[in-house]
Amino acid sequence: MRKIVVALMGTVSGLIMLFSYHTSLGGGGTVALAPIGTGTSTTTGSSGATTDGSGSGSSSSPGSGSSSSSGSGGSGSSGSGTTTVTGDTAQTQWGPVQVQITVSSGTITDVTAVQYPSGNGRDQEINSYALPVLAQEAVAAQSANIDHVSGATVTSDGYVQSLQSALDKANL
Repeated sequence: MRKIVVALMGTVSGLIMLFSYHTSLGGGGTVALAPIGTGTSTTTGSSGATTDGSGSGSSSSPGSGSSSSSGSGGSGSSGSGTTTVTGDTAQTQWGPVQVQITVSSGTITDVTAVQYPSGNGRDQEINSYALPVLAQEAVAAQSANIDHVSGATVTSDGYVQSLQSALDKANL
């Protein structure tokens, strides 16, 4: 009888300790690498003008060859300019994910994660291998129709959502 009582008390103590353990699911602990907004785009071309996404613009230094624009969406690339468009932030259970694409002559040339979960060592470990693979897949596919990275399903889902948003803003 004494063994049963000791085993029961050990089980109860173990369950109490298990359920009182706090995990990192609280949503905190993310690092924003770029300002959060509804979309930011940067255009590099030969005009040297700065636009706000609505067609109006102001002149920058002539011959500088670069311009910036900021607004609720990026415009598609016309001519030989390069456009950088930031997608909407996708909220995931591990934290926000946001990507930025670089488009040159209608082709995706680069995809960068500007915001992703990094609140603990495990997040950093997962994203150190998952984000480069997702970027490579996006450039190769030229769309948001990419494979998810095994072990990083939640981040992959957010990545695809933000990538599709950036592609929509870039009219691709």
